[in-house]
Amino acid sequence: MNKKEFVFGKENFVLLAISIVLIIVGFVLMSGAETTEETGFNPEIFSARRIIIAPIVTMAGFITVIFAIMRKPGNPENKYPKTR
Repeated sequence: MNKKEFVFGKENFVLLAISIVLIIVGFVLMSGAETTEETGFNPEIFSARRIIIAPIVTMAGFITVIFAIMRKPGNPENKYPKTR
């Protein structure tokens, strides 16, 4: 019975999971409470958390996704040793 070889290794899946968590945390940081004013304007939308920190966390998540996809899993020479 042949062992199936996956394109991604364990490290790739771990990095993908971390990146998905980062993206979700970034979007949660961007969200906020409903406005309580009649005019509908809430000055909280200009907080540093929403316009600086949350986009940085989200972009870090997307960059980690790209890195996780592009990373080669392990050393292929160790998987297939040379035979004489």
